[in-house]
Amino acid sequence: MENMTMSTGIDVSDIQNEAKKLLHQNSESEKKIGLFTLKPIPDWIEEAKNSPIPKMLFSEFWFEVELCILFSDTNMGKSILSMQIADSISKGKSIPGFKLESEKQKVLFYDFELNAKQIENRYSNNFENHYQFDHNLIRIEINPDSEIPENISFEEYLFLSIEKTILDTGAKILIIDNITYLKNGTETAKDALPLMKHLKALKNKYKLSILALAHTPKRDLSKPITRNDLQGSKMLINFCDSSFAIGESHNDKGLRYLKQIKSRNTEIIFDSENVLVCQVCKPNNFLQFEFLNYGIERDYLKQHTDKDKESMKDNIIDLKQKGNSFREIGNKLGISHQTVKRIWDKSTKL
Repeated sequence: MENMTMSTGIDVSDIQNEAKKLLHQNSESEKKIGLFTLKPIPDWIEEAKNSPIPKMLFSEFWFEVELCILFSDTNMGKSILSMQIADSISKGKSIPGFKLESEKQKVLFYDFELNAKQIENRYSNNFENHYQFDHNLIRIEINPDSEIPENISFEEYLFLSIEKTILDTGAKILIIDNITYLKNGTETAKDALPLMKHLKALKNKYKLSILALAHTPKRDLSKPITRNDLQGSKMLINFCDSSFAIGESHNDKGLRYLKQIKSRNTEIIFDSENVLVCQVCKPNNFLQFEFLNYGIERDYLKQHTDKDKESMKDNIIDLKQKGNSFREIGNKLGISHQTVKRIWDKSTKL
């Protein structure tokens, strides 16, 4: 094929050669050494320019292409809030009081907590007048009749099945209720690390947005929520992109507050001095978190009275005399083992 000369005197072969040269320069600038990818920062920025700016999925709490962890004690409403978020994204309609920047799209909701009848009860009026969900919201549960192939563990087959549902549906939004089902234990780094690696690998491979629900062990309700309240906290928090928690008002059991724990795409907006306060209600046929106002976390925490402190001391003495370790006592009473030891040491000196 003859070269076609342009009016500038540059022909097609010149353009092709220049393109090859640039590609060669780019590949030369990138190096892979062990776990690391090395590249001049201008090249990193140039690459980032071609990536879309992440959109909010649930205000500043969760952005697109983030692995986010929502955690709280049991019965705080994690499943209720996560289903509300899923419904919002599947319809492309924001929850009042919260921001949604993404378009209407499919959501995969992996439900390892409730059965279909319990879901029906939550989203109807006494099993009548059912709430109308969008078909974009796809609920997934374990098939009790499925058989695990030989030479593969349950956990491996579970992650393989999750990947297949992603490929089959083309969905980019995943909500997992909850991650303790994905792993036998998430309390230790040994258990948490493989779990987070799997989720992060899936996120990166398919450009997913993942909201994973997790439990907290029994905690001291007089103290602010921190990353240390999450089971397996160090590994889970270190590997996730963002995290937020649900707290309960000690003065009003119907109130909940949302607090940011970690964020990479924005500054921490909803901290201890600016928690987002909601109430759990069911105004018609949809159990939900209803935004009320903003508040200060300490106003919702338990205040220890002298009577509480004396009762705590008596419980510690009783449990210690029964042979429990400081750590075991702390887990039972929702306080740190260091606090238990301090109270014990002080009481034995009296």
